[in-house]
Amino acid sequence: MTHTFDAELESRLVRYAAIDSQSDADSPAAPSTEIQLDLLRLIEAELNELGASDVTLTDYGAVLATVPATALGPTIGLLAHVDTAPQFNATGVKPRVIRGYDGGDITYPDNSELVLSPAVFPYLAKKLGHDIVTASGLTLLGADDKAGVAVVMTAIRHLLANPDIPHGKIRVAFTPDEEIGRGVSERLPADLACDFAYTLDGGAVGEIEYESFSADAAEIVIKGVSIHPGWAKGKLVNAIHLAARIIDTLPQVTMTPETTDGRDGFIHAVEMAGGSSEMKIRLILRDFELDGLAAKGKLVRQVCETIAATEPRAAITCTIRPQYRNMRYWLEKDMTPVDLARAAARAVGVEPVSVPIRGGTDGSLLTEKGVPTPNLFTGMQNIHGPLEWVSVQDMAVATALCVKLVELAAERSA
Repeated sequence: MTHTFDAELESRLVRYAAIDSQSDADSPAAPSTEIQLDLLRLIEAELNELGASDVTLTDYGAVLATVPATALGPTIGLLAHVDTAPQFNATGVKPRVIRGYDGGDITYPDNSELVLSPAVFPYLAKKLGHDIVTASGLTLLGADDKAGVAVVMTAIRHLLANPDIPHGKIRVAFTPDEEIGRGVSERLPADLACDFAYTLDGGAVGEIEYESFSADAAEIVIKGVSIHPGWAKGKLVNAIHLAARIIDTLPQVTMTPETTDGRDGFIHAVEMAGGSSEMKIRLILRDFELDGLAAKGKLVRQVCETIAATEPRAAITCTIRPQYRNMRYWLEKDMTPVDLARAAARAVGVEPVSVPIRGGTDGSLLTEKGVPTPNLFTGMQNIHGPLEWVSVQDMAVATALCVKLVELAAERSA
């Protein structure tokens, strides 16, 4: 069945990826950027064209819809997010399709120095003959999570067109601002109104994830003493120098993303901006366990206090706020949605693999708020950078999984 989805998935991904939809952590709006509404309104229109019910663009920027039940069964949610990551250029994405991948290096028309090599990325080497979608070399692709959007849209189009497939009510949601940790409005769980859900926001085929990082964000503000540099001796306190000392004092060999993997957590400096009078540093803190997360927050505060003690004329503040928590804490109490996804994967010829997500999804927050929401693969790879790519055929397997999943849920309820 999977090959029947290829053309539709390719068309949808190319169409969606070309629409700018980057989120912005500095914006207080919901969604954080107006450009996300361009894609959300397109999705709203397409859902109406497909014949979905209850199509709504909420005032908090999510598009919701219903696929009516054709049989008894649980109400299942399928979700994907429309925003692309702020960490890399996502303006003017030019998606391209490399048909029948030949197994060699992939080069980029807009960046001659960029190379996607199967020698460096072994997963690519497994995709001989697949249709590979990349960007042009100057932007990320946005398969995270427009591959998920394409998969969900294709799955529900197939279900609406084939009412003989038995399934319970399906609720779909397309959310903004997932990349900045604001994809789950307080109202979304009630508006979604499902027994459990799945985010289509994962990587390699077979990955069914029910464990994520727990996450906090830290903001450090350093206020120095500003004065004309010509008369600065004994008076100037340069906030840039203090910021550099804070970064230099934080562990850089054992506790950064580039030095950790598996179940190791990290402290990641994501932004440093300002000038000699005031600097701001933004950090993200990640760990699979709450005590490890708390220890990282304590360490950041201790570093700030230590540097502040060396220069009492400066004011250094550190604010830490929670972002999301490991969804395992709730899902391990009832593995029904995980077990159902695993059974569906095997039914479409894929052996499921559950590995901890070194990140988070909207499912992390939804699960914490009472809607159990594991994460399913889409095939996306090398996300948040110019080497991002996805196989159309991997997306087709994810689509088949969604269809089989809701069908199995109805069969088990019969």
